[in-house]
Amino acid sequence: MKITPNRSLSKEIEDLLNEQIKMEGQSSAYYLSMASWCETKGYEHSAQFLYEHSEEERGHMLKLFKYVNEAGGHALQPEVTNIKHSFNSLREVFEATLEHEISVTNSIHQIVDKCFASKDFTTFNFLQWFVIEQREEETIARRALEIFDIIGEEGMGLWNIDIEIGKLHNVDVAAGNGAPTAP
Repeated sequence: MKITPNRSLSKEIEDLLNEQIKMEGQSSAYYLSMASWCETKGYEHSAQFLYEHSEEERGHMLKLFKYVNEAGGHALQPEVTNIKHSFNSLREVFEATLEHEISVTNSIHQIVDKCFASKDFTTFNFLQWFVIEQREEETIARRALEIFDIIGEEGMGLWNIDIEIGKLHNVDVAAGNGAPTAP
């Protein structure tokens, strides 16, 4: 790993982090698109959940962005393309959410592995927040799909599912129990 005098970040790690910045930016746009679709279909609670999730993903992007610059690298504003705007069902939205979160987790793990192998322990430690965050993201996405299975989509099912998904931002996944937190 070659480090220049004014930077503590190798070019290889900088490039990987910029790819992750792009992935987080795409996540934000993807969830914004999902929120819009939900809103147009009358799933107001799911829409609100996804609007908040979009903003959270943008925050993840900015956290990485600032880290790269502070470590002497150059964070790049990603171009966001190929965002899906239409879905066949509310379930499809949340199946896609889980699939996407798993891909983000895998990406984070690859960067962490590269940091460890190259002895960039500062970035390795910085990324531990993302490792924990991704476990939470996957847990919430899985919980959303469980709601479909528990309630069922027949009759008033979708209406109830939408309400329950709106409550997911209050789930305490950090404690490992998936129980709602007190307001």
